[in-house]
Amino acid sequence: MKRIVSISLGSSKRNHAVDINVTGFDCRVERIGTDGNMSKMIEMISELDGQVDAFGLGGMDLYVYAGKRRYTLREAKKVALAAKKTPIVDGSGLKNTLERKVIRYLRDNTDILQNNPHVLMMSGADRFGMAEALEEAGCRLTCGDLIFTVGIPVPLYSLKSLDYVARVLGPFICQLPLSMIYPTGKKQDENKPKAPKLFEEADIVAGDFHFIRRYMPDNMDGKVIITNTTTADDVTLLKSRGVKTLITTTPELSGRSFGTNVMEGLLVAISGKNRELSAEEYEDLLGIVNFTPRITYLNT
Repeated sequence: MKRIVSISLGSSKRNHAVDINVTGFDCRVERIGTDGNMSKMIEMISELDGQVDAFGLGGMDLYVYAGKRRYTLREAKKVALAAKKTPIVDGSGLKNTLERKVIRYLRDNTDILQNNPHVLMMSGADRFGMAEALEEAGCRLTCGDLIFTVGIPVPLYSLKSLDYVARVLGPFICQLPLSMIYPTGKKQDENKPKAPKLFEEADIVAGDFHFIRRYMPDNMDGKVIITNTTTADDVTLLKSRGVKTLITTTPELSGRSFGTNVMEGLLVAISGKNRELSAEEYEDLLGIVNFTPRITYLNT
């Protein structure tokens, strides 16, 4: 049996494990949160190194993208180096492949992206593949990278603007503690609305669910959410806020969707190559596995 373990900086309340069969491979998929304790993450990865088939790095990004540039976050690199034998992935490979395919699926098979909807992208650098695909589909983008990561109240209205800002600020931001740029530990369970006007103007809110949960306003009537990991409690929360449609880019496994880092780890494990895969290799495996987005209508 293949074993994939996501060690997350996030809340342990979201822990989950499931046994599944993927293209003939029996797999055990686990998510373990450390409640913001980075030292515990390193310790757990060191203990399990060589005993599992793939690690997912949860609750943090190892890499963020803007244009053709890839930036490495200093603290996440320190955690990833604890894996000496087992490959460790952060989900960025799938974000640039699977999430592009999801947006094209929505464009070709639903009316969700019709009429050039206004999309609030919580962080374009975190999910550049999704952001680029949305822009290609004719959506009007607002990227909240500066607002929701470093607290600079300046929205970005194109990926060209995001690329320029990333060139200037990216090397500096990558040196900051993760807790300054991403909700970790208990912060993932707290809601502190920010920039409500941007949410109000948007038809679609897209990006990492922890960003959305932390900063969304009480009133989300009629909004479409495109995100990744959601639990049953998350779905209940979104329904109570008035969200119309929830789209998760990763499939549902035993009642919840796992993060892209878990799904990327799953693909690495079943590939048998014991390393991070190339974009072409992910594309090939996605064609075999045939992941499709989960679309849930919460309020009609």
